[in-house]
Amino acid sequence: MMATAIEESLAQQAFDEIRALSPDTEGVSRPAFSDIETRTLDWLAGFARANGLCAEEDAGRNLLFCLPEHTDAESWVLIGSHVDSVPMGGNYDGLAGVIAGLLVLIRAARRGQRFRRPVKCIAMRGEESAWFGACYLGSKMLTGQLPQSELDAPHRGDGATLSEHLQSLGIDTAPLAARQPICDLTRIEAYLELHIEQGPLLVERGLPAAVVSGIRGNFRHRLIQCRGEAGHSGAVPRAYRHDPVLAFAELMHRLDTSWDHLLRTGSDLVLTSGIVGTDPESHAISRIPDTLGFSLDVRSQDRSVLAQMRDYLRAQMDDISRSRGVSFDTGPEVAVAPALMDPDVIAGLETAMAQVTGAPFTMASGGGHDAAIFAQAGIPSGMVFVRNRNGSHNPDEAMDLADFMVGTSILSAYLEAEE
Repeated sequence: MMATAIEESLAQQAFDEIRALSPDTEGVSRPAFSDIETRTLDWLAGFARANGLCAEEDAGRNLLFCLPEHTDAESWVLIGSHVDSVPMGGNYDGLAGVIAGLLVLIRAARRGQRFRRPVKCIAMRGEESAWFGACYLGSKMLTGQLPQSELDAPHRGDGATLSEHLQSLGIDTAPLAARQPICDLTRIEAYLELHIEQGPLLVERGLPAAVVSGIRGNFRHRLIQCRGEAGHSGAVPRAYRHDPVLAFAELMHRLDTSWDHLLRTGSDLVLTSGIVGTDPESHAISRIPDTLGFSLDVRSQDRSVLAQMRDYLRAQMDDISRSRGVSFDTGPEVAVAPALMDPDVIAGLETAMAQVTGAPFTMASGGGHDAAIFAQAGIPSGMVFVRNRNGSHNPDEAMDLADFMVGTSILSAYLEAEE
């Protein structure tokens, strides 16, 4: 079932008018738990009601939308995403999932179609980590997974804690501090989320959309220090050097070789060292540095692969330390478990995609999403990616409306066909 011109026009209107509500010097900025985020939700409520839907706030001041006949439903499939953005970000990350959910409902209302189970759409607050240093705040609040450390986290701008920002919005923080869900999770039968792809795979494959198999977990080291011995670049022969730069290069080469092997044997893995540097106060073109600092981010859908890479990393550091006369200090590790999407939901979405596009395509998500939090709460979850150029979290996000409508049609086909 493909979109009509009216549905495309409604989608374009929503994207354009919300962009106009949240401009920055570049791109858009919709800070978590801010007045701009609230204005965005208010606009969405008016848009939904003007198109025959019901809209109401929940205890976290998120918005829930549904067909009038589903207002008092005992349980429902939940579909949606978040409305906040990173500073000077793109307009589609998060917002596309909310507008997709609204269009699924509006399409059903306009065409007189009904779902096999009641469906509600949610527009959530506070997914991006840019504002309080922690991510998925809105969905963690809903599911009772918000730790006290994140309630106490300061805002990057005004320094007020998340708890203080929530209280200023009239949100009761007592259940959150007690790690209690602020919604009845037993009434949510499944959670679905459409999101722009944040990498290049769909662009490279020439595909408009994909079903997501799971969201990669990770382990990260924000700063690993490789320590060697400083020396004159022209005076110390290779055999006597303890060079942290070469030690780091050898480590990354070994990790890359292991990565290639794992991919060739069918495993899922990505790894990145996004921050690398010597001390700018002491480094020089003619000086062998004594220390190099770098970050490491290792991600996989497979817990066993993450465990394997953690062990491999430490073994290679030990070996390189002995051979090159250096040491590695990894500092603290931050880890997030993988979140696999529900097999039955994946199968249903693949069938729906085949109906809409002719053939399904399934891929892993490298970035994190609210769907991971719902999955970890025991709610069967699924995701649809939509092709997007230029990555995400930047003003150059480029999602074609036609691709977005394909993703929305996949969700509609799934919800209308599921048993």
